[in-house]
Amino acid sequence: MGRLIARTSVLRLGPAGERTAPDRLAVEEPLELRVNGTPLAVTMRTPGHDVELAHGFLLTEGVIEAVPDVSSARYCDSVDEDGRNTYNVLDVTLGAGVPPPDPGVERNFYTTSSCGVCGKASLDAVRLRTRFSPADDPVLVAPSVLAELPDRLREAQRVFDSTGGLHAAGLFTADGTLLVAREDVGRHNAVDKALGWALLNNRIPGAGCVLMVSGRASFELTQKAVMAGVPILAAVSAPSSLAVDLATESGVTLIGFLRGDTMNVYANTTRIKR
Repeated sequence: MGRLIARTSVLRLGPAGERTAPDRLAVEEPLELRVNGTPLAVTMRTPGHDVELAHGFLLTEGVIEAVPDVSSARYCDSVDEDGRNTYNVLDVTLGAGVPPPDPGVERNFYTTSSCGVCGKASLDAVRLRTRFSPADDPVLVAPSVLAELPDRLREAQRVFDSTGGLHAAGLFTADGTLLVAREDVGRHNAVDKALGWALLNNRIPGAGCVLMVSGRASFELTQKAVMAGVPILAAVSAPSSLAVDLATESGVTLIGFLRGDTMNVYANTTRIKR
């Protein structure tokens, strides 16, 4: 696995003057995902939990739905100038009988760390049919539990403490128990890592769970929750209009501006105990 933190020096300016000081940065490196030896996508990510990232990505793109759908995942064909493996190319071999990804899933081999949808042929390519619809999930969550989730997620962000430069995603039970937390420079990668963990640990569909994200609730993050069968998506910042539309249509309870004891519930409010 590659390094998570890089060190540099910075010029710090302030009322007391200026000085040169050491600083830490969150590492960002490309990961090329191949399926059955064929390049599928490249994403800029924080190294670590790459197998989870691949499983989560393929799950939320509708390629796989269970652990046996992947027979192997291995690093390959990526070395530095000294011949050492960079761990930046991951080849996933699908299980017997699993169809390869639809061409519409291809992202022209590049997605940015801030927008996983960039490079899609059209918005329609993102509107995939989920095999784990969250619409009928009867889970109820108390506002007092939701109010605690941002702090619990923040407490699990180890690399953020050193760099301040990472997004986070956490999967919680309805009583606020943290199942998994993952960090990444890309918010969609953090979600894919968390959902990939859930798949590998037989927690998909994510019935009765809350997906908590550290930033805004975009269309793509909502789509990932839908594809993984997660009934509640909560974010500390704002949702987009398309995220609200998708949540409403798909049966996801969408919560934004979750800060302290206040929150906005944008879709499917009946899961919030009142």
